[in-house]
Amino acid sequence: MTHHRPVVLSFSGHDPSGGAGMQADIETLVSHQCHAASVITALTEQDTRNVKKLIPQNPENIISQANTVLNDLPVNAFKIGLIGHHETAIAIYAILKQYPHIPVILDPVLAAGGGTDLSTDRLITTMVDLLLPCTTVLTPNSEEARRLAGLSDLDECGLALLDKGCDYVLITGAHEDTPTVSNQLFHDLRCWETYSWDRLPYSYHGSGCTLAASIAALMAHGLEPAQAVMEAQEFTWNSLKSAYTTGKGQLNPNRFFWMEDDA
Repeated sequence: MTHHRPVVLSFSGHDPSGGAGMQADIETLVSHQCHAASVITALTEQDTRNVKKLIPQNPENIISQANTVLNDLPVNAFKIGLIGHHETAIAIYAILKQYPHIPVILDPVLAAGGGTDLSTDRLITTMVDLLLPCTTVLTPNSEEARRLAGLSDLDECGLALLDKGCDYVLITGAHEDTPTVSNQLFHDLRCWETYSWDRLPYSYHGSGCTLAASIAALMAHGLEPAQAVMEAQEFTWNSLKSAYTTGKGQLNPNRFFWMEDDA
């Protein structure tokens, strides 16, 4: 007997510490009963504290790997994480434009949690010009939203990123100095909805990856973007609430919290 599992193709970086990037995507997709297909965009040298080195992969290899997967597997959603180089963004765009019917969830990873910059002005320009018009749901944190939009006010950022071609923009507010975390969803030329979440006490490795991959998984199952965004936030918050320590830096989200006994 066969069981259908929606396929999500993730373009993301490799995190040797196992907390963020492709590992986070795969854990999240499996938790949502999806099949995770993967193309590594960059190798990294990193730990739970910061990224020390970024090693972009060959753009031609990225295209050929993705095409081989897409010629075989019925991909239901694309999830994009760390890009790392403008030529990688161009390679991903070459894939996306061939499959305009497949939803795209883009987590614009511009810096590591520890502060290392993982982007250049040229990469940001390429993302804005080529990838944002292909994006169904964009999930920047507040700092990334400001860099992508070139603005400071988050409401203005959300509207500006919609104007760049995104269908939905979810700006997360964990980086803001507020008692609770306020996430804003922009759609249809306005702030569609604002979500408020209890602020958790620690810093987490791969929280943005988890959120975007969860949205991709839920959309691969057929949920509409707004519903997927709502449910993905709940999954991510619970993953962070039950996070565990692996190293000397950020905590690791427990993306398999749902398997564990409450006791």
